[in-house]
Amino acid sequence: MKKTLLSIALIPALLFALSGCGKTPAAEPQTAPTAEAEPARRDGERYESTIMLEGMEETVRYEHIVNETAGFEMDYDYERFARRSEPGRESFVSVWDDPENPENYLEVTYSTQDAETVAEAVTESLSEEYDLTRVTRELDKAGSCIRIEASVIRNTNRMTEQLRAVYIIPAPDGCRIATAHCFIVESEGFFRRFDSMLDTMTVIERRASRVRNYCYASNPELEGIVTAGEYQVYWTVSSEEAGEIVVLFRSYTGAEIRYYIDRITGDAYATEFVPGITPAEERTQESFNLWDYMD
Repeated sequence: MKKTLLSIALIPALLFALSGCGKTPAAEPQTAPTAEAEPARRDGERYESTIMLEGMEETVRYEHIVNETAGFEMDYDYERFARRSEPGRESFVSVWDDPENPENYLEVTYSTQDAETVAEAVTESLSEEYDLTRVTRELDKAGSCIRIEASVIRNTNRMTEQLRAVYIIPAPDGCRIATAHCFIVESEGFFRRFDSMLDTMTVIERRASRVRNYCYASNPELEGIVTAGEYQVYWTVSSEEAGEIVVLFRSYTGAEIRYYIDRITGDAYATEFVPGITPAEERTQESFNLWDYMD
């Protein structure tokens, strides 16, 4: 049966030293040394780390990835997983699996809906076949997320051969959704490896969101129109190449405006197409730099 991929601070303590008149001053409180922040990793950078697996330390070799379409950074074990990358989606498939019919893989994508809305949709979909377990999971870098596990066949108390766990990570522009698929015999080890990879995830701003920021700045009335929800308005990445990304803005007027963005410099220009009125895309006078419109 063909498997389908699922298309989701610490506050420092303030110490006061009090001393009374005529008394020996209290000793200065000793503060713990501040831990140095980890340096930001570059896309494609590789390094070694360790994870705990079955009570023992294991060395893993990670590669750092950045997907600005889906809005996240993460590290993956490049020796044990083959990466499949596409706009808005990353998949990591066990190198021991049949790539056309994998049993152990992790997929990460995004949704513009909030985490709870996505969690309800996931629950409704999976509960038709499985008894579900929902918990809150703390990821090391991305923080609190919703974890929904489907491992028991509905109303049977029997484990399914293909286990699934969905992690729904809140983000300012919706959420990120990671889905782990594991064959029951190997599930403990693979779930642990996927957990370790997800602990490296950080949420970043999606490029489509930056174009949205530009549109709001250019048209102060647009945000109110979007919030009202009377007209269909959206931003989505329509294509992505090595040097260029294209974001489609569907305006409330019905016009389709495409922003062609240089991935390196951030320089962008626009074209406009109005279905039924213009024969094809026509370049406009709009041009800007995407980096000027980050949140």
